[in-house]
Amino acid sequence: MEKTVVKSNRGAASLLHGVGRRKSSVARVWLKPGKGLIEVNGKDYQNYFDTDISKDKVVFPFKVTNLEKKYNVQVNVAGGGLKSQAEAVRLGISRALLVVNEALKPALKKNGLLSVDSRLKERKKYGQKAARRKFQFVKR
Repeated sequence: MEKTVVKSNRGAASLLHGVGRRKSSVARVWLKPGKGLIEVNGKDYQNYFDTDISKDKVVFPFKVTNLEKKYNVQVNVAGGGLKSQAEAVRLGISRALLVVNEALKPALKKNGLLSVDSRLKERKKYGQKAARRKFQFVKR
């Protein structure tokens, strides 16, 4: 959650950075003042995410803070499935918005946007078929 200044050919452009994680997904999010465009891995988020639930999760931090058309978002996300990627992007956007304005923290926290869901897939155990599933017991 640091504020980075990136120099470009057109002068210094202030980019706000946030990182979000969920399961094995990692999203690196950059915010800059703009018209509200959200780009995930070079594609529009409407085309990248397949379900409406995932699309709503991505824009939810902006709806909560009433900043929907204020920032352009560029996201680099890798690992996991589309659902966990959407949740990682949501956390990254929330953290980047905190860098913009610390006064947004109560609204984001109230809606659970700053809490990290740290649950991971349980590993497979030896002598079993999966993490908890056992092989079928043979009586005779």
